[in-house]
Amino acid sequence: MTDWEPLAGRLAHEALAEGAPTAWFDRLYRAGTHGEVDLPWDRRVPQPLLAAWAAASELSGAGRRAVVVGCGLGADAEFLAGLGFATTGFDIAETAIRTNRERRPDSPVHYTTADLFALPPDWRRAFDLVVEIFTVQALPGEVRPAAVAGVRDLVAPGGTLLVIARHAEHPPAEAEGPPWPLTRADLDTFTVDDLVERRVEQVEDTGRPSRGSCWVAEFERRR
Repeated sequence: MTDWEPLAGRLAHEALAEGAPTAWFDRLYRAGTHGEVDLPWDRRVPQPLLAAWAAASELSGAGRRAVVVGCGLGADAEFLAGLGFATTGFDIAETAIRTNRERRPDSPVHYTTADLFALPPDWRRAFDLVVEIFTVQALPGEVRPAAVAGVRDLVAPGGTLLVIARHAEHPPAEAEGPPWPLTRADLDTFTVDDLVERRVEQVEDTGRPSRGSCWVAEFERRR
């Protein structure tokens, strides 16, 4: 099979040139399902930093709702469902959502196609845990504030937002991405009004150490 990452870069820049910065996700997944490249982001286990955070937090989802932003092929959503959360996994890529349903017809996760820039109104402040891993960093700076606002708006009163992203000391140039790793200032944009920072750490990504360190940032919405 063929590594999907070079194609991801080409498709992303084509989509950006078209003024459709999220269109490349489904195009890439389609290429994967057609056998042109390996399936992108095809993990069967949760992202290691998510798993470590959950273990350290002694996370339990009993009676609580969780949502995974840009859930891809579902490993993180399945992990949260296994912890007892009533879990929703959404992605802009219809092909990814269809693949999840075909792979796991009996999954307790509610997989659905949704646009981070136009989320269903009944999702507003509806989830006790919101997990955002590497999605915002895949979007260019011009649309990132709207993406961050969409993520923030999912968090219920008393709920938690977990953001995992590649670390950048300085803002990367547009030509360097995607992805565009996040700076500390980028993380600060997740705080607003009653959504406050609880903890931010810079840690090594044990899943892909060659990519450098990551932010693990935790936010809480005050009741």
